[in-house]
Amino acid sequence: MAESVGKQRVLFLCTHNSARSQMAEGLLRDLGGDRFEPFSAGTEATQVRPLAIRAMAELGIDISGQESKSLDRYLNQPFDAVITVCDQANEACPVFFGARERLHWSFPDPSEAEGSQEQRLEVYRQVRDAIRERIEEELLTRTLT
Repeated sequence: MAESVGKQRVLFLCTHNSARSQMAEGLLRDLGGDRFEPFSAGTEATQVRPLAIRAMAELGIDISGQESKSLDRYLNQPFDAVITVCDQANEACPVFFGARERLHWSFPDPSEAEGSQEQRLEVYRQVRDAIRERIEEELLTRTLT
């Protein structure tokens, strides 16, 4: 079997790098196989939210070892795509001169969900599934330019 030519480097950005961007990184790592090298970061680093970890575990994807990172560490790195997954990060995102493509996917912040833990987890599931759908439709079906 032939080895893959370079992996497509994709950076997912969100404000706190605690839920949406973390789930996107885990999903692309799982769904994209050896075609992608996914990363995530935030305009400020915090911690990965436990409900994001639980929602991903339901799909058999373990993101418990991922850490919240600041986007500063990636500013001078080349990427095939930089994708903001929240409106605040899209507005605050610096120009990535090394990015071939810049995309914005707007998803609601699941950490703002209210109610019981089960009700809040359901919001994380909905956001997770919406992110998965965008990855399947927009990344897995094409080669980034």
